[in-house]
Amino acid sequence: MSNSARNPRINVSITGGVASVEIDNPTQRNALTKTMCLELQDLMPRLDADPDATVVALRGVGNTFCAGAAIGELSSVLLDRQDDDTSVDQLSRADQAIASITKPTMAMVDGACMGGGWQIASACDFIIASERSVFAITPAKIGIIYPRPGIERLVRQVGHANAKFILLTGQAFTAARAQALGLVAEAVPDDAFEERCSSIVSSLLNHSRFSMHSMKHLVNLTDMNHSGIDKEWEDAWAAMPDSPDMGIGINAFLNREQPRFRWPG
Repeated sequence: MSNSARNPRINVSITGGVASVEIDNPTQRNALTKTMCLELQDLMPRLDADPDATVVALRGVGNTFCAGAAIGELSSVLLDRQDDDTSVDQLSRADQAIASITKPTMAMVDGACMGGGWQIASACDFIIASERSVFAITPAKIGIIYPRPGIERLVRQVGHANAKFILLTGQAFTAARAQALGLVAEAVPDDAFEERCSSIVSSLLNHSRFSMHSMKHLVNLTDMNHSGIDKEWEDAWAAMPDSPDMGIGINAFLNREQPRFRWPG
């Protein structure tokens, strides 16, 4: 559980197959410190390997999702100096850790989602946002460059012109506008937000892990360009009849029953 008296941290709990990950730094509007970025980097591979976690849900504590990188630690978050005099973008390493999870991931955005907060949310498979949520990407206001993974993902999602408008103006926009741009999967009325998120999580828990893991991987392949892609598609397609889930799903459909999938992952 969150505790505002604690140092900024990432909380995690696993209940009923759902790994709930909370960004917990309410005194700074859940801004991300270097330590929190390192915690995300360590946590995400562990959740991916944990058989008790089927779905990963990321959210902020309180009425803010994440205000971005903590201003007081901006240099150590984005340009963390190493012993060999190179620097590491710890925010983007946290982004990569989230994006690398093979299980379904969902960002539950309720409140402000700013700067690096959007990059972390967008590393999830999709974002569900309350209508009161506000988005902005504001590096131009503080004289920095947004990290490469964030810019590249933004361009893929909204196109070049919209990406330039969002980055260069730094203007805030609503959840409804974010949905229209393709940044948010759903903008949900505030009073229905928790119920809708729970409903989506429940549907993910009931669906075939084989199907979800395979299709997530294949969707991610569309952003790549290498000679092995055709082989990966062929391997995924060939694995389908060997998975127990295909037969289970067909039989359940024909018998009008709820399927009980058992692909182990």
